[in-house]
Amino acid sequence: MLKRIISIAMILLTLTVVSCKDDVLPKPSSYLRLDYPEASYANFENNCPFTFEMNEAANIKGEKDCGFAITYPKMKATIYLTYKPVHNDIEKLLRDAQKLTYEHVIKADDILEQPYLNPEKKVFGMFYQVNGNAATNSQFYVTDSTKHFITGSVYFYAKPNFDSIMPAASYIKNDMQRLMETLKWK
Repeated sequence: MLKRIISIAMILLTLTVVSCKDDVLPKPSSYLRLDYPEASYANFENNCPFTFEMNEAANIKGEKDCGFAITYPKMKATIYLTYKPVHNDIEKLLRDAQKLTYEHVIKADDILEQPYLNPEKKVFGMFYQVNGNAATNSQFYVTDSTKHFITGSVYFYAKPNFDSIMPAASYIKNDMQRLMETLKWK
C-alpha cells in the first residue's frame, strides 16, 4: 500500500512539474539598433569658390571641377557634391536638379520639399527628403542665382530598404542640412 501511495505521489509530482511550464511564444523579429556618435563639424575650404562645414567622422575626396565625394565608411554611404558655374543657364540647372530628384518618384513613397533661403549669405536652395526604397534618401541644391550652383545627394552601398538604413539616412540627412546651412560663397 505504501508503494502505491509513493507511486501516486511521484506521478502527481511529475505532472505538476511538467504542467507548470510557460507556453513557448515565438519572439518577434527585430533589427539591430544602430547608434552613431554625436556629430562634430569642421570647416572645409580649398581653392573652390565656396566653403562649408562637414562632419569630422566623414572623409572627403576631391573630384574634378570642385565636385566632392564625402564618404561615411561605417555607414557605407557617400554624399556626392557637384559644382557648376552659372552662365545665364540658371533655369536649366534648376530644372536638371529637380528632374534628378523626381526620377526617384517610382520607388519613393513621398518626396518632401524644404526650401532654404539665406539672403545674408546669398544662398538659396531646396532640400528634398525622399521617403521609401529609392536609391537616394536626401538631395539638395543651392545657388546664389548668378554665379554658383551646387547639387548634393546621398547614396548607400546597399539595396535600398528604407527601414534598414533609416538611422544612417537620418544621421546623414542632418549632415547635409548642416552643409547647406553653413555654405558660403567666396
